[in-house]
Amino acid sequence: MKSLLATALALGLATPVLADDASTAMGAFLDENVAPWATDPVLVDAIRAQNEAHAGLTQANIDAMDQAWRNEVGQADTPTISRVIDSAASDFLRARVDASAGAITEVFIMDDHGLNVAASATTSDFWQGDEAKFSETYGVGADARHFSEIEKDESTRSYQGQASFAITDPDSGEVIGAMTVGINAEALF
Repeated sequence: MKSLLATALALGLATPVLADDASTAMGAFLDENVAPWATDPVLVDAIRAQNEAHAGLTQANIDAMDQAWRNEVGQADTPTISRVIDSAASDFLRARVDASAGAITEVFIMDDHGLNVAASATTSDFWQGDEAKFSETYGVGADARHFSEIEKDESTRSYQGQASFAITDPDSGEVIGAMTVGINAEALF
């Protein structure tokens, strides 16, 4: 299967069957490798705290925070980004990326607005709420998942897909946020 995927991607072929296979493989990867730690207290507590802190945000507040983040990307002074990246929850996520031996390329969690709570590395923007990775998971329900297409990442020169899913509070069963995991395609097949 690995050679089929590599050949199809190299030739630029994307078929519904291949997409279905990739979604199935990403789902299995999540179940086997991510689900055991996705509701760790360090992540759940970070989401709960940010949900509480951001309870009164308006869309204008969210847009301003997102713009501040975007302006800081690549800069030396990054107070908005640092609040997310320099946290125990982000350290936890980086440790999971490191332990994956290249299978996981990135991981980040979002609050109930789609704002980053923690991330293994800096994302291009702070607000994910306008993207399918959030809108097709958080607002859908506890078992909701979204799988992107497998695409070539120019920075890593590898093929990867993003698998996103709703995160529930283990105490209440309520959906409190979402997680996105970048998965190296070679780990899937």
